[in-house]
Amino acid sequence: MKLYTVRHGETAWNRENKVCGVTDVELTQRGREQARALAEQVSGLKVNRIIASPLKRAMETAEIVAGRNGLTVQVDPRLTEQDYGAYEGADRQDSGFLANKRCFAYRYPGGESMMRVAWRTYGLIEEIKVKYPEENVLLVCHGGVCRVINTYFRDMTNEEFFHYSLGNCMIEEYEW
Repeated sequence: MKLYTVRHGETAWNRENKVCGVTDVELTQRGREQARALAEQVSGLKVNRIIASPLKRAMETAEIVAGRNGLTVQVDPRLTEQDYGAYEGADRQDSGFLANKRCFAYRYPGGESMMRVAWRTYGLIEEIKVKYPEENVLLVCHGGVCRVINTYFRDMTNEEFFHYSLGNCMIEEYEW
């Protein structure tokens, strides 16, 4: 069985370099084009199941991929992006945001900690291993969630974790 993770297609906030966690923004036209290209790539991977974050940008990406591949989309709120609280909409280079990003157990003011995201995401991965042991599963989610999923399969230093970034509609492959 393989687990694939994908970050959603481009949004206006991605293009504007804004912090986007639980703010429910839509894909841009470029994001939809990225999703269509991703759908073609996924067609060669023998994916049996797609599970997506409920946020619009992930759902639309997942639906485009699913439509091209004759699959349906299962929604799981555990794939929702991290709640960045007071930093939602801030510039990604904001010094306060970057300082908080380095403190994995620290809860963003009005938001959640990376540890909380790991707790919910690891639980989903464990559930997938039990429920779908013979399937290739595609998770369509967000940059922060993809970063956490990567730590489930690969050891990373704090610095590697801080700098890890998956581009829009890029895919990571993991094997059990």
